[in-house]
Amino acid sequence: MDRIKNPFSPGAGSPPPELVGRDLVLDQARVLLGRIRAKRPEKSLLMTGLRGVGKTVLLNEIERRAQRDDYRTIHLEAREDKHLSVMLVPYLRQLLYDLDRMAGIGDKVRRGIRVLTSFISTIKVTCGDLEFGIDTDPEKGAADSGDLEADLPNLFVAVGEAAEDRKAAVAILIDEVQYFSSLELSALIMAMHRMQQRQLPMVLIGAGLPILPGLAGESKSYAERLFSFPDLGPLSEPDAIKALQDPVRAVGVEFQTLALDEIYQLTQGYPYFIQEWGYQAWNHALASPITLEVVKEATPTVIDRLDRNFFRVRFDRLTPRERQYLRAMAHLGSGPYRSSDIADCLGVKTNTLGPVRASLIKKGMIYSPAHGDMAFTVPLFDQFMRRAIPSFEPKTA
Repeated sequence: MDRIKNPFSPGAGSPPPELVGRDLVLDQARVLLGRIRAKRPEKSLLMTGLRGVGKTVLLNEIERRAQRDDYRTIHLEAREDKHLSVMLVPYLRQLLYDLDRMAGIGDKVRRGIRVLTSFISTIKVTCGDLEFGIDTDPEKGAADSGDLEADLPNLFVAVGEAAEDRKAAVAILIDEVQYFSSLELSALIMAMHRMQQRQLPMVLIGAGLPILPGLAGESKSYAERLFSFPDLGPLSEPDAIKALQDPVRAVGVEFQTLALDEIYQLTQGYPYFIQEWGYQAWNHALASPITLEVVKEATPTVIDRLDRNFFRVRFDRLTPRERQYLRAMAHLGSGPYRSSDIADCLGVKTNTLGPVRASLIKKGMIYSPAHGDMAFTVPLFDQFMRRAIPSFEPKTA
């Protein structure tokens, strides 16, 4: 069939042709945006889920809807090697200058620019001699203490008041929130707490791995009262079938029922994998309908693409010891895995694995769904590990 007309879109954050199974989260976002606009308090959102469940896709969709509702948006992706402050400043600078060009009276926007200038002076001390290009005198004593937990809330208040003065609203969208340091996450939570207390028109909508609620709770005990943490899991079988069948039907093509059943079993309902199998099944099919035989023929191609483009980039970041830890997990099956069982498989004492376990959690490879348990953050990674390291001899402690 014509590959140009292939409706599927595998890729990091690529919008699928059919966004299904996420209506509840999208409705939460709709209510949040509407209530903040109306100066009514509402919990901000921090979505959680494994890799490949579509968190980035949802963030992009929520941003699109926020912009449609006249929100000014700031979209970031947290990184281990870059400070939250450094990432925020260029966007806040642009936002404040845009607000300054709007009609209005009062000095709230100009004050926001001065407070941002003060905040930048502290970044230059902690992060090096950075140039952000603001030619404005600082607001001395405002957001310039060098304590991020004090300065960021004060900066957000100044920005929120500037937006309120211009009858605007701001949505900050952040992907991979778990990569922030504990100090950065704490400051961000405190800043949003101030937004809620002051009923200022600024919301935070973030996404991260399943460890995020625990990190937020450890940072600030009131985080669960400030945020909702919707958990994004795999699609149900009816939703997965809809995500496959509806896009091809729109261009006059059908999947056979057995083909749909096979893709659902292979993908376990994870949206990213559904897009990969749908894409390759289309490309391998000569004509409609797309059959079970076509899906089986396409599967080796899909697995090769996933190994090279989805799994391998994560595997290559691992040390030999980390790889052995993950290989032991994969040897034990699909998980979750008891920490003691992993240690037994490696022939070591459980307490000796603390550093490697902590490193893997920090790298976003594993998380603890319950006390004493470990699980992969990447669906189907156990199968990849068995392919990547086919020879593995378990040991006894």
